[in-house]
Amino acid sequence: MRLLKIYLLTFFKIAKRSCLLFLFIFYPISECNAQELNASVNINYQQIQGSNLQIFKTLETSLKEFLNQTKWTDRIVKPEEKVNCAFTMIVTKREDNRFTATLQVQSSRPVYGSSYESPLLNIRDEDFDFTYNEFEPLLYNRNQFDKNLVSTFVFYAYIILGVDADSFQKFGGEAELKEAQNAMLQAQQSGISSWQNVVGKQNRFLLIENLLSSKLKLYRQVMYDYHRSGLDYYATNEERGKTSIERSVISLEGLFNKTVGNYLLRIFFDAKADEIVNIYSGGFKTRFQGRLATILKKISPNNTSKWVNIE
Repeated sequence: MRLLKIYLLTFFKIAKRSCLLFLFIFYPISECNAQELNASVNINYQQIQGSNLQIFKTLETSLKEFLNQTKWTDRIVKPEEKVNCAFTMIVTKREDNRFTATLQVQSSRPVYGSSYESPLLNIRDEDFDFTYNEFEPLLYNRNQFDKNLVSTFVFYAYIILGVDADSFQKFGGEAELKEAQNAMLQAQQSGISSWQNVVGKQNRFLLIENLLSSKLKLYRQVMYDYHRSGLDYYATNEERGKTSIERSVISLEGLFNKTVGNYLLRIFFDAKADEIVNIYSGGFKTRFQGRLATILKKISPNNTSKWVNIE
């Protein structure tokens, strides 16, 4: 009996040690390899005639796997912390393996104390040409340009991650935005116009240059203040939340006329216009709500019909 007891104790010690070793080896790997994006991809090819339309379904699946299975940063991300985003491609032309399309890129982030997802990006890229052969692997080399298809999706993946991080931590997305810039710099080798510095053209080059510009850093400050100091308090303290949001939006006047075409203001309001209207069209009325409406009409005149609802 005594020998049996010793044997069992030894067995359980070995088993426990083996179990701990298993957890030590495999658990951190799964944690460290957790991907950051929860992306959906939808390709609309209704304008394309032809027999082999399965290529679009194949591409749709490949892009979704590429976005969701790539480890984009060195951050440890829990499943519930993945960034929700959506890519909608509308293919308008096809010639063999060459395609012309527009690309809609959207992302959102959760709001503290609620089930609401706040839109962060709603970008329409109308200059998207690429080549693709069915079943070809989607591979990215950060030191060399290869495919415009891959570089474009890598670029926007890092834009999404950078803007999301900025909304939780002041200038927290610097590393991700620098990676987007690197994708842009490598892609410039292609000569494709959407990666080039073209005066007056709102393209990928201008987007990342504006986001990383020191003179336009107010935009990223506003993204943090609007969300962390404002929206994340809205559910529990409406007055505080709305006042902080109001202050941050009013401060955007400082960006007005600083860039050609006010691209960052367009980016902001393409994502936020409806949300701002919903926040200020009812409930607690802030002290400077009238001034907010006036400034909004000035810096985002395309949405004037919406701003009349918050006066």
